[in-house]
Amino acid sequence: MDAKELCTCKNTKCKYHPANHDLGCTPCIEINLKTNDIPNCYFEKIDSEHKHKGTKIKDFAKFVLDNEVNL
Repeated sequence: MDAKELCTCKNTKCKYHPANHDLGCTPCIEINLKTNDIPNCYFEKIDSEHKHKGTKIKDFAKFVLDNEVNL
């Protein structure tokens, strides 16, 4: 499956989104690792309405725990 089809992030204006280049998910993952963030696709798996606050690793962990998500 092509990364453009796989990506669940709705922010297609982001320059790291696979729809904007031919490098797949690599640029997105690379920038998120550098900034200690979690890619939007992880949040999308749990919450497609973007009800989370923040994109840092600790924000994701708190969101999962607060919402009793079973992954």
